[in-house]
Amino acid sequence: MTAQPESPQDSRKTIRVLLAEDQSMVREALAALLGLEGDIDVVTQVARGDEVLDAARTTPVDVVLLDIEMPGMTGLDAADLLRRELPAVKVVILTTFGRPGYLRRAMESGADAFLVKDAPAARLADALRRVLRGERVIDPTLAAAALAEGANPLTDRERAVLTASADGSTNAELAKALHLSHGTVRNYLSTAIQKTGARNRAEAVRIARDKGWL
Repeated sequence: MTAQPESPQDSRKTIRVLLAEDQSMVREALAALLGLEGDIDVVTQVARGDEVLDAARTTPVDVVLLDIEMPGMTGLDAADLLRRELPAVKVVILTTFGRPGYLRRAMESGADAFLVKDAPAARLADALRRVLRGERVIDPTLAAAALAEGANPLTDRERAVLTASADGSTNAELAKALHLSHGTVRNYLSTAIQKTGARNRAEAVRIARDKGWL
């Protein structure tokens, strides 16, 4: 009997995926949708950003699919860790928030793809295949918005101080927590407020978050 030739689908290498998403219903839905693809296998799942690196070390994976906002560690910080510790693993950022600043930070963190969650499942599956071929995949609408928005004007220190101030901490409390002088904290906050065009630090936090700068 003559053997049947392999179809293109059968000849594809199975893509092993680590899925990191804190909302269980979303995570399970994504895993189910990706499981319908013959060449994609979600081999492990985590609900926290600080569990990503250990999970990727424990279970061999080709691609890590990351949400941005997770407990323990953001997806952007997890992407940066993966780039440094497991550089062969591809990273795809999938987020509800199509913020231009997030895209820039994702690329700086070494992400190979950046898509929003309302993208069709077929587009996500295609992105996983493309990053394994060495391509970089970016939502085109978000890419255009990022170019129009410009770079994040905040320095790392300004971002850190502004982020820490979001809970209403006083300058003295911020200085103690961040091991900075009171005057340094005041200067960083003042500069961040000026750069965001805000009237106060609470508004600066809101504006910076809306733009994906924090």
